[in-house]
Amino acid sequence: DAHFCNFVDNLTEYATKSILAAPVMNGKDVVAVIMACNKNSGTAFSKRDEEIFLKYLNFANLILKVYHLSYLHNCETRRGQILLWSANKVFEELTDIERQFHKALYTVRAFLNCDRYSVGLLDMTKTKEFFDQWPVLMGEVPPYSGPKTPDGREISFYKVIDYILHGKEEIKVIPNPPADHWALASKLPTYVAENGLICNLMNTAADDYFAFQKGPVDDSGWMIKNVLSMPIVNKKEEIVGVATFYNRKDGKPFDEMDEVLTEQEELPDPEEAEIYEFHFSDLPQSELFLVKCAIQMYYELEVVDKFHIPQEVLVRFLFSVSKGYRKITYHNWRHGFNVGQTMFTLLMTGKLKRYYTDLEAMAMVTAAFCHDIDHRGTNNLYQMKSGHPLAKLHGSSILERHHLEFSKTLLKDEQINIYQNLNRRQYDHAIHMMDIAIIATDLALYFKKRAMFQKIVDQSKTYENEKTWTEYLMLEQTRKEIVMAMMMTACDLSAIAKPWEIQSKPMMDRNKADELPKLQCGFIDFVCTFVYKEFSRFHPEIQPMYDRILNNKKEWKALADEYEAKMKALEEEKQKKLGIQPAKPGFPIDIICEV
Repeated sequence: DAHFCNFVDNLTEYATKSILAAPVMNGKDVVAVIMACNKNSGTAFSKRDEEIFLKYLNFANLILKVYHLSYLHNCETRRGQILLWSANKVFEELTDIERQFHKALYTVRAFLNCDRYSVGLLDMTKTKEFFDQWPVLMGEVPPYSGPKTPDGREISFYKVIDYILHGKEEIKVIPNPPADHWALASKLPTYVAENGLICNLMNTAADDYFAFQKGPVDDSGWMIKNVLSMPIVNKKEEIVGVATFYNRKDGKPFDEMDEVLTEQEELPDPEEAEIYEFHFSDLPQSELFLVKCAIQMYYELEVVDKFHIPQEVLVRFLFSVSKGYRKITYHNWRHGFNVGQTMFTLLMTGKLKRYYTDLEAMAMVTAAFCHDIDHRGTNNLYQMKSGHPLAKLHGSSILERHHLEFSKTLLKDEQINIYQNLNRRQYDHAIHMMDIAIIATDLALYFKKRAMFQKIVDQSKTYENEKTWTEYLMLEQTRKEIVMAMMMTACDLSAIAKPWEIQSKPMMDRNKADELPKLQCGFIDFVCTFVYKEFSRFHPEIQPMYDRILNNKKEWKALADEYEAKMKALEEEKQKKLGIQPAKPGFPIDIICEV
């Protein structure tokens, strides 16, 4: 027979002359095949033989079904044990996301019949941060061209956890693993993350597609023989990582198995309230008055009628934002309002509005009002050091991302959603601008963007007239975003650019009052001066902010000098009382005092 293969005969030296075969069915699935070989009396199996064979097959079929059900039951029992142990460890500690993941996998190691398994955790960022995209958009670095996950994320394993179960049990955590790490070098995890497929390789030595290490992977002499790799998905069916199991212990390949404002109240007069002025002061005003001023700004921007924002919705939204700020010393509603007012002033009085559409201007002012909402009074470093859940939820710019998500949550409520009548394209663009603006308030990113902003300012000086430059920049979305990001920094630091009588009052740390002047001088020099100097060069209308910061530095320097002189006098007086002669210039002095 042409279909017959004598491979087994050659291995066993058995001569197959006749075969009677029948399938063992489980519903519509074939689970096994029973064969009778070489009839004792005769050269071939007869019709009678087939009838008898089928009768006995019913008994064999029943026995195999019982065995198959027992096998499935054992698999489900084992799976249930894993899930129960995993759930137990996950709910044991809800404050540390990564620790939950690690404890669950480590706990189930006893149920995993393999030498090692490795888990690669994927970066969940679907799009690069705007400050990472700018160098690409400006042509300074090539765009990413590597593999991506099915939902479009660049494949980047930010951490690999190796569980070694043979010999001495060991767990190795490798943050930012190199591409040649033994579990990633073969490119199998990348392939699984890219395609979302389960890969079961029975003999890695004979595999030509993936680059598995042929010899020992480390000093223990352990080698890769067979591999089972599968994607780890969340409820949204996004691939969050890749789990890869190596070498079954039995040597066999792996098998399948969230207050209402009186809406009729009269809004303040823009000129009397001085909302167009860089020297605006919130100190004599109530928080309710600041909410009214914020509402008026949207009317001054002429976006209320244009984008069909219901008056009551605008009122509820801004009142909700004001109440979203906590009653803390600095990052409260007054600070949030001041940042929003400075953004409004930069756009209108500083003439930067000419580069942006009405929709973009609205999004920018909204982002400024919301930029520190629900601030806890601590910084990003504190969130990380204290192991706060926010630090686990947001990998970088922790508080800024929290402020952003809090703002988006407000906008999801139709009763306060000022974007409710925008079309999909307008809504997406407004949210995109808010994303960039709020994240840009992270001072850790300030030094990344200021060189790019300076290039734009320099570029503006090469144009013959203002009209040509404006027409150019209006169409350059990336450059507009860089300018907006720097505007947010200027707004966030605007307290330092207020008149001296305003700027010197609300200081955050009363415990270091004597050291404050020196600290302020350093802060002005290192962080603030560049921002306002470049903006005054970019738009002369913003010169008042730069002039005030220079004046404030002069005032702080005078206080610092006064403090230094006071401290020097006290030290000299102290030495005089102890009978110590003042040290002569250029000579070190060793003092030994007995008290």
